[in-house]
Amino acid sequence: MASTFQSKIIKQYKDEGWIVVKTIKLSESGYPDLFMFKDGVTIFREVKSGSDTLKPLQKHRLNQLIAQGFDAKCIHETKGVIYPT
Repeated sequence: MASTFQSKIIKQYKDEGWIVVKTIKLSESGYPDLFMFKDGVTIFREVKSGSDTLKPLQKHRLNQLIAQGFDAKCIHETKGVIYPT
């Protein structure tokens, strides 16, 4: 179930014209919660709230995406962008 914060992030990006896909289960673990597409650009966002933390596999997946040239970040509800820093 999406957190209230995640729902807020989804709405924000949709309002900006992005197509937002919320991942539920993929064939591989650790990929970000949200894949977003707009004008030929793809961005990825992992969304954390409360005391939730970025897991090592999630950090690894973000690093893989960044290495391929994608905009991939982890956003925390109260701390803002927590990875990459």
